[in-house]
Amino acid sequence: MTIDRDLGAAIAATRFGLGAKAGEIDAARRDPRGYLIGQIRPEGADQPEANAATSVQRFGDVRAYQAERKAAKQAGDPKTDPVRQAAQLLRRDTGADFMARLQLAAATDAAFRERWTLFWANHFTVSANKLVTATLVGPFEVEAIRPHVFGRFEDLLVASSSHPAMLLYLDQAQSIGPDSFVAQRSGGAGRKAGLNENLAREIMELHTVGVGAGYSQADVTEFARAMTGWSIGRFEKAAEPGGQFMFRPYAHEPGARTIMGRRYADGGEAQARSVMKDLAASPHTAHHLAVKIARHFVADEPPPALVARLERSYQESGGRLDAVARTLVEAPEAWAPTATKFKTPYEFLVSSWRATGAAPGDITVIAPTLNAMGQKVFSAPSPKGWPEEAQIWCAPDAVIKRMSWSETFAAQAIGDRDPSALASAALGARLTAPVATAVARAETRPEALAILLMSPEFQRR
Repeated sequence: MTIDRDLGAAIAATRFGLGAKAGEIDAARRDPRGYLIGQIRPEGADQPEANAATSVQRFGDVRAYQAERKAAKQAGDPKTDPVRQAAQLLRRDTGADFMARLQLAAATDAAFRERWTLFWANHFTVSANKLVTATLVGPFEVEAIRPHVFGRFEDLLVASSSHPAMLLYLDQAQSIGPDSFVAQRSGGAGRKAGLNENLAREIMELHTVGVGAGYSQADVTEFARAMTGWSIGRFEKAAEPGGQFMFRPYAHEPGARTIMGRRYADGGEAQARSVMKDLAASPHTAHHLAVKIARHFVADEPPPALVARLERSYQESGGRLDAVARTLVEAPEAWAPTATKFKTPYEFLVSSWRATGAAPGDITVIAPTLNAMGQKVFSAPSPKGWPEEAQIWCAPDAVIKRMSWSETFAAQAIGDRDPSALASAALGARLTAPVATAVARAETRPEALAILLMSPEFQRR
């Protein structure tokens, strides 16, 4: 399928990317597909620059805070200043991580690469639903997601599943095999001693094969048993890698496991890795991921032909995500002229900054704005991540909040610039005559920019 270069350039920047910034549509015009393919690279995604703290450092900070809080509680004053100050510092770190990610999104010249990365970060969601995971979401993306987004899916799966953030978010770190040495020592082999199925269930249901793969509850339980022993090193133990993944053989459930009809010999840590390898290679996983990618980039009801292309690419490449990304860009279905995807609040703010050349400012202003629009910072409502469907984000109350923000933002961002020129640069060939006319006829420049930001063409991608 041959696409008009003007329209193709606009689609490249606004659908595959994060919204066009000045000159981006012009840069994509010569070869829209090539412009996107050039952003695929084996070393993975760009890294946010502002905060370089590692998960080990963050986990250590949280453990120190927890110890201090426990001591304060035992002393009869759990609300001492040092404890409050430590909690504030941890929350500040989380805000800095989010701001670094926002600043990268607003300024990057490789917006397709960043959108592809954000898709996988949402696929392998870790939510800030408790203090320790809040401080680890940023390092989780930096360490487990961004390096692997154009590599093998199996590597991305293992990296995310073994990261301390995921092990804590889904309570895997404390999972103990019912017949393990630890369980026997603490109460006998006859009782279920702390087996946790959360991570095993979400890996199967959300991260790999999906609910339609035909697995049973017994398969989930067996996988959970295979994963026992996947934990985090303690700082107080000199022989352990503090704050990093470690396998605890004494907590591992002994014996072979049978999962989805395949038998896995007892190999300690390697047992769960073998299960993940097969899950990653499953045709069910290829289909599940293809549907999600097509839904994210193209339509809430993804074109079957596009799903089939992506599925085939995944299987033929052995789960290479760079190959799948290239297939997405080359697929004619992905370039349909009609924009059907409704931007999430995060995408709306980022695209507004990009369209005006503005930079994200104060997290204490941005966080309440996103919260009011329904997308709280680093806080997806469940392991499913943020939803994709338009009806979630375009309810009347949500649209009113976007309008209110647009009016305030437009007054601050427009300066003495020409709104019509901004509209042309932001939407290119996707700018319709009615919107162009409304922008041109607005009584003030701020009003004109607000009209652009709230237009259907800008709200959809």
